[in-house]
Amino acid sequence: QVQLVESGGGLVQAGGSLRLSCAASRSIFSIDLMGWYRQAPGKQRELVASITAGGRTNVADSVKGRFTISRDNAKNIVYLQMNSLKPEDTAVYYCNAEYWSIYWGQGTQVTVSS
Repeated sequence: QVQLVESGGGLVQAGGSLRLSCAASRSIFSIDLMGWYRQAPGKQRELVASITAGGRTNVADSVKGRFTISRDNAKNIVYLQMNSLKPEDTAVYYCNAEYWSIYWGQGTQVTVSS
């Protein structure tokens, strides 16, 4: 079992930055894949970025060059640094972990005003 708790969301103006954190209830050292997804109103949940246990990252084209995913195995936290935010980045952001099963956090709202 893995419990995930996201934090760091909020309201920001276009062009601003936010850093999301995902704290895991267990060591993430052995978790093969962790990621961030988002879901805007009326849209399907989509992958934003993921990171493997070895540190390999995958970032969606829509956020490439603006968002960075990282993991701190010592603190059991995965981060999503979001820069140059746009109104279309507005969504609920969810943390995800694949460890024998799929686990989700409760989500954190990110709202970008124009």
